[in-house]
Amino acid sequence: MKKIALALLVATAVSGCASIVGKATDSFARNLGNAVLNSEDPATVRDGLPAYLLLLDGLIAGQESGDKSNAGVLLAAAQLNGAYAGNFTQGDSVRARRLSRKSLDYARAAVCLNDADLCLSLDKDIDAFISVVNKDQNTALLYALASSWAGFLQSNSEDWGAIADLPKVDALLMRVVALDANHERGLPYVYLGVINSLRPEALGGKPEVGRAYFEKAIAISEGKNLYAKTALAQYYARLVFNQELHDQLLNEVINANPKANGYTLINTLAQDQAKQLLASGKDYF
Repeated sequence: MKKIALALLVATAVSGCASIVGKATDSFARNLGNAVLNSEDPATVRDGLPAYLLLLDGLIAGQESGDKSNAGVLLAAAQLNGAYAGNFTQGDSVRARRLSRKSLDYARAAVCLNDADLCLSLDKDIDAFISVVNKDQNTALLYALASSWAGFLQSNSEDWGAIADLPKVDALLMRVVALDANHERGLPYVYLGVINSLRPEALGGKPEVGRAYFEKAIAISEGKNLYAKTALAQYYARLVFNQELHDQLLNEVINANPKANGYTLINTLAQDQAKQLLASGKDYF
């Protein structure tokens, strides 16, 4: 589940830090989040965000154990570490695994501060876990856990023990969209699209369900989220060997104007990825 909408996760993470010092920081965090979302230069974001990662680590290190007010910073750190691991580790699998592990650890810690029942269910069997998740009402917490867990699984895709937790991620995302279908501008549907398009139908996958989820994400963003189209091409069109759809989607992304309020960075990343996929598609199909 590589490169799944860094910009939206970064903005959420940045905004999540606003609670640490009050109203002055609220304004700064919102402005920083908007600047990230609307950046046309992924390299600047890549080079600048590690300082923020260190800031969050320092704030967490100084927290008092068991204080529920610490959860916001933990969630921000979880999302930012996960987003960075999935987008800017540049083929360094060791670093990606390290950062995604930290992301998941922070997310789990936040869950355990906020929600005792969900905390206790994290390592239980899938039925027990789903039973708890389907009663939970905290959309933001469920989504933060799901996105960090998905990133961790992607970075550890060769570890079958880790991949066995994929149904738990699916359950979290399904609960999120049940509570709020438009949460994070439809990004949970992109994750669901990927999850259902990982395997062909003959091996238990649900590619047509995955396609529907991708198209739902595109509709929610009114076509502004170009990454959803790139993901539809990468995960669905390649899986079912639909080259016509694959090339159509990628050309639409490449030829689109990436500038859209709240989507510029993610669209710029999507266009770069679309060019790579279109080039490699000549050998794939």
